[in-house]
Amino acid sequence: MNQNDLKLGQFGFAGDDHVVPFDVETLDVRGRAVQVGPMLDQILSRHEYPEPVGRLLAEVIVLTVLLGSSLKFSGKFIVQTRTDGPVDMLVADFTTPGSVRAYARYDEERLREAEAKGETTPEQLLGVGILALTVDQGAHMQRYQGIVQLDGSDLESVARTYFRQSEQIPTEVKMGVARIVMPGEGGQQHWRAGGLLLQFTPTSPERSRMSDISGGDGDEENTGDGQPEDNAWQEALALAGTIEPGELVDPSVGVERLLFRLFHEQGVRAYEGTDVIDDCSCSRDKIRGILDGFTAEEIEQSTENGEIHVNCEFCSKSYSFNPEEFEG
Repeated sequence: MNQNDLKLGQFGFAGDDHVVPFDVETLDVRGRAVQVGPMLDQILSRHEYPEPVGRLLAEVIVLTVLLGSSLKFSGKFIVQTRTDGPVDMLVADFTTPGSVRAYARYDEERLREAEAKGETTPEQLLGVGILALTVDQGAHMQRYQGIVQLDGSDLESVARTYFRQSEQIPTEVKMGVARIVMPGEGGQQHWRAGGLLLQFTPTSPERSRMSDISGGDGDEENTGDGQPEDNAWQEALALAGTIEPGELVDPSVGVERLLFRLFHEQGVRAYEGTDVIDDCSCSRDKIRGILDGFTAEEIEQSTENGEIHVNCEFCSKSYSFNPEEFEG
């Protein structure tokens, strides 16, 4: 249905690979929601990742899309893990307005051992290390980077910690990943994932002073009868807690229907969003620029059978160069 054909009381659907911003004014909550399908399937299928690795990288992609799509300027948002587990690196980046790329690095032998032991939770596969979130506004601007320790927590918990520590914004993140069989495709499985980001951004002085702004560690301000004056954020958290993982990935639910299920009593407003696509930024010119900085010795060491071969970790595209191009 064309958006222009909608009648009063109807709404369109963003569909897959489209980030939808929304707000719930009565609760002072804003956020973004997304379901990724073909874009995610292309990225993960290209590398034929084992399922536990694919699930981890899918969560990182969803987190990157939810956070990166909030950029109000031209730039790049990067999420990267460095850990000591079988999956020792995950990286995804979002380049405005909607280009996404990602890859995972893992130890095949350690992964097989972990699977044999049944140790395949995200925390077990990642191990201990760090998660870095980087905002890159270009060559002439300083990068901003926030770092959170990975110490056995899942990625949803780590994202909450990042916002609490670095931006001091109460934040809730929900993510889901699945491989599903689409009707009429002969049993072929496809990757899907979804995510919801909620943030409490109170405008009134009363709500701004509430203890849940800092994480809810202290006693809430009470009225004379001992009840909290305002529990807007707690209500939002309770509603988000009702989300079933399958709802986040189910194409028959969709982002707008999910938001309506959660917040229709409070009044939720969805806005025009952003398409996200599988789009690597590598190019022959960029790689040549890197090789131009190599010394003669490094060029020689990189040459095999008379050529320099470079494979992009993100999109698996291969580039070949004649080493004579870089003489001198």
